[in-house]
Amino acid sequence: MKVILLEDVNKLGSAGDVVNVADGYARNYLVPKNLAVKVTKGTLSQIENIKRMKATRAEKKSAKFKAIAQKLEGISIDIPVEIGEEDKIFGTVTNSMIADALREKGFDIDKKIIEIETPVKSLGVYNVFIKLHTDVEPKIRLWVVRK
Repeated sequence: MKVILLEDVNKLGSAGDVVNVADGYARNYLVPKNLAVKVTKGTLSQIENIKRMKATRAEKKSAKFKAIAQKLEGISIDIPVEIGEEDKIFGTVTNSMIADALREKGFDIDKKIIEIETPVKSLGVYNVFIKLHTDVEPKIRLWVVRK
């Protein structure tokens, strides 16, 4: 049975896609949960509406992330650490430490989207990327300094 997906379905497709699925899967799962509708002449016009709405949402989301990226670009944060011999730090600087430092500057960034180029195990300056969106990835400077 051919159906139009109304929402993104894992391992099947995204909203607006026309997919061919087993009859039972469509009747017993997709249609009752309002994840899909059966393809008819009337529903084909819905595909265009769904795709337009999805594109508008994605555009708004991208614009929001670009605004945040402009504020983040050029920010530098200092993380004071205890050091041992030869300016080596005890442990390593983690994503959560960077997220906390950004929170102090007024940015609420999740630690899961922070990417460090190289492991931070000594004093110095490092580049850190924040993956806000697929095409929006601002770079900030991380200064690891002694306490």
